[in-house]
Amino acid sequence: MTEPQIPTTIATFIEVVNSHDEQGFLDAFAPEGVVDDWGREFVGRDAIKGWSDVEFIGATGIISPEEVTIEGDRVTVIGDWASTHANGRSSFAFDLDGDQITRMTIREG
Repeated sequence: MTEPQIPTTIATFIEVVNSHDEQGFLDAFAPEGVVDDWGREFVGRDAIKGWSDVEFIGATGIISPEEVTIEGDRVTVIGDWASTHANGRSSFAFDLDGDQITRMTIREG
């Protein structure tokens, strides 16, 4: 299987997540960035940190990309998510402003 071609900003983000680098994870977001986790929205780095401490970085999550689509400033990565909180094929849609994530939307993959 060919490795998906993931834009550098998102490839770096996935590396940061998979290495459980909390500061790198938070720094990837714009100051008023949003995580939309199945309809629950966390706005700003403090709220994102609170969510992530339990469900993302704090859950030692690993994203294994399988598919990538790019539409304008939105990059969608579909792949396996494995963590101590939740597991399964998931869709991670990233809205970008330059090299910062303004929104990460998580849904079933």
